[in-house]
Amino acid sequence: QVQLVESGGGLVQAGGSLRLSCAASGRTFSTYAMGWFRQAPGKEREFVAGISWRGGSTYYADSVKGRFTISRDNAKNTVYLQMNSLKPEDTAVYYCAADTKLRGGRPSTPSEFDYWGQGTQVNVSS
Repeated sequence: QVQLVESGGGLVQAGGSLRLSCAASGRTFSTYAMGWFRQAPGKEREFVAGISWRGGSTYYADSVKGRFTISRDNAKNTVYLQMNSLKPEDTAVYYCAADTKLRGGRPSTPSEFDYWGQGTQVNVSS
């Protein structure tokens, strides 16, 4: 079992920044890939960013490329999402997710991740 707990969401003005954290417990955190997704009201959950188990490979949705940065600290069992230049359209519930099946590649769809956090709300005002 893997437990994921997100934190760091809140209300910010457009152009501002937030850093989300996701603390993992349970199985060996350093052995699996991690991802961030988001879901706005009335919309499907969408991929935001992913990071390989060692952190050497990161990848992003086009909508956040150049503004968001995913990173991980395996010693702290934590993955982060630094969000800069936030826009109102970034408003959503943000979820972290773990792909523990060691599938390799660049998982980016919800079905490729088998553990999820409860989400943290991010609101960006214009």
